[in-house]
This record gives sequence, structure tokens and C-alpha cells, in this order.
Amino acid sequence: MNINFGMWRKAAWELIKMDDKHEWDALDVVSKWLIATRSAVTTVTIYSSVIAGLLALRDGVFSFWPWLVVTLGLFIAHGTNNLLNDYTDYSRGVDKDNYFRTQYGVHPLVQGFWTKSQQIQWFLVSGVIAFLSGVYALWYTQLNPMVIGLFAFGSLVLLFYTWPMKYWALGELAIFVIWGPIMIAGVYLVLSGQWNWMVALAGVPFGLSVASINVAKHTDKLDDDKKKGVGTFPVRAGQTFARYTTMATIVIAYAVVIYLVATSYFSTFMLLILFAGQRAFYAIAVLSKPRPEGPPKGFEAFWPTWFSGFAFYHNRLFGGLFILGVLLDVVARKVTLPLSFNWLGAIALGIGVVIAVVRFAMDKAKTKDKK
Repeated sequence: MNINFGMWRKAAWELIKMDDKHEWDALDVVSKWLIATRSAVTTVTIYSSVIAGLLALRDGVFSFWPWLVVTLGLFIAHGTNNLLNDYTDYSRGVDKDNYFRTQYGVHPLVQGFWTKSQQIQWFLVSGVIAFLSGVYALWYTQLNPMVIGLFAFGSLVLLFYTWPMKYWALGELAIFVIWGPIMIAGVYLVLSGQWNWMVALAGVPFGLSVASINVAKHTDKLDDDKKKGVGTFPVRAGQTFARYTTMATIVIAYAVVIYLVATSYFSTFMLLILFAGQRAFYAIAVLSKPRPEGPPKGFEAFWPTWFSGFAFYHNRLFGGLFILGVLLDVVARKVTLPLSFNWLGAIALGIGVVIAVVRFAMDKAKTKDKK
């Protein structure tokens, strides 16, 4: 068995499809874990932790090793949750009969790559590593009561997200809260020793962007979930309301960033996120219409993801620009760039947004002409 660094990179960036067990067995341990835990999605955890670390650096309370240990622990905890999610749904019979989950990526249990016993072993090893990271955070903060509370809350969500939270239409809300204000302010808390409500608010836009993927995915598989008795938010609220909720999460994410810039919590460098506007327009345009019965021409390879595909496409750029904006904000404050420089940046960003809007309109016009 050779270490396949190329697969590590690929699995961290895209969902892997694989049908040959011999090909699976030939993979190294890390590649298997990255694929089985859907690391192309779990990287959002690293994004949240990077945002927290940069805000701590800006406020002069950053420490690299504690940040690294907590970040890796959270990333592994997210993967652990996905292993448990697959095990629970498989055991309850949800993932059978070509269920949505089995169509877009490797499912080791359904495909016979792992036995249930092996899945539990992988879950336990991942869980122990994530748990030790949490213990380190408790030790580093000298058993800070708020850190204890967050550690307990995170453990409960990890264990009970798949059932019963997802069945009670609470999973989507949990995704927003955890990957937004709680994780970002929580990592900041570990580094600084203090809870900061402004940091929590700064985490809201990214949390909303992550939640948009989750709500969109559950909307994509609404019919499958309804048949299986999985009461996600889209199942309870209906496709139309779920679609408009997803659209709202995308719009509000931008609104909160603009508010934070207007109140000077962030500098105008954060307006970089407006360059993701074109992808936001695409996502909203798709969400404004009911889900098609089958894949539109040119999208066959991405089906059955539809709403979630566009939400994920937007999140990738939005999240990256959000992090870049925070990084530039940190540099600007450390170097003390003149105000005029920031305003010139804002003007340039404004021009970029106009270009993005025009390109979006042109693409829509071309699509209509082809029809």
C-alpha cells in the first residue's frame, strides 16, 4: 500500500466516486478516511477555524500550537460525525435502494467496502483523536467553564445530529450555529480565554453560507427523505419555503458583512466577498425555481446534487474571499494603512461587482438565446 498524496489532495477538494473494491483496498489509510468522511465538505471546519485564528491574531491573542491542535481536532470531529451519520442511516435502512447519499460519493457500508464493525472501529479511532483535542483545549484554558460547555454541546450534537435532530428539522439550524458563531467564537475563546460577541457575529456570515449548502442538500433529497421518514427542515416546511430560506441565508450573509464594515468592525477589505456575487446570483437564480425532475443538459455528471451543487459552488468562493478579507483586514490594522487606501480598495471592489453582475446578465441572455 503506497501513500497516495494525489488522492489526499483530490479527496480534500471534491467528492470521490468509486465502485471497485480492489481500488478501494489499495488506498492508504488517510485516503480512505478522507473519502469516507467526505472531506471536500468537512474542510468548511478548517475555514471556520482559520477565521477564528485570524481574528485572534488581529486582537493579539493568537497562539499557533493550540490553534493547530484545536483545528485538527475539530476537522477530525466533523469527519467522525459523518462516519456516525452513515452508520446510523445505514443501520436504520435509510441509505438503501439507491438513496441520495449513495449517488454522489463513496459509501463504504452500502458498497461493501467496510463491514459495520469496521465502520465502528474507524469511528472510535477518529472519535478518540477528536476527544483528546478537546481535552487539550480544556487543559489549555484551565477548565474554563464556557469551554467545558462548548465541549459538552459539541459532543452531544456529534452523537445526536443524525438522530433525532435531523428528524426533528433541527439539523440545519445546528449546522448554522456550530459552523458559524459557536465554532468561530469558540476557537477564539480557547485562544483568548474570553467569549467575544462581536467575533460570534463575525462568524454569522460564514455559518449562513455553510447552512445554505445543508438546506439545499436536504431540499435536493426531499422526496427521498419523505419516503424514508426523515423529517428534515425541507420535508417539514416544503420545497418552496426551503428554497426561499436558502436564498435568504445567502443574501443575509452579505448583509451582515456589509454591516460589520459599516460599523468599522471590519475594514473595507472585507468587501472582497462581493466578488462571489456572481456565484450568489447563479445560486439564487437556480433556487428561485422548483427542482427539475432530471439533470439539465450539461449537468448529468453532477446529478443528483442540484441546489446543493450551486450552494457549494458559491460557498467555496465566498468562504475563500471571506478568509482573504479577514487576512487583509489583519494586515491593514497591523501596518496601519491610510484610510484613502481602503476607500480606493472599496471603489475597485465596487467596479468588480458591477462587472460580475453584467457578466451574470450576459450569461443569462446567452442561455435564453440557446433555448
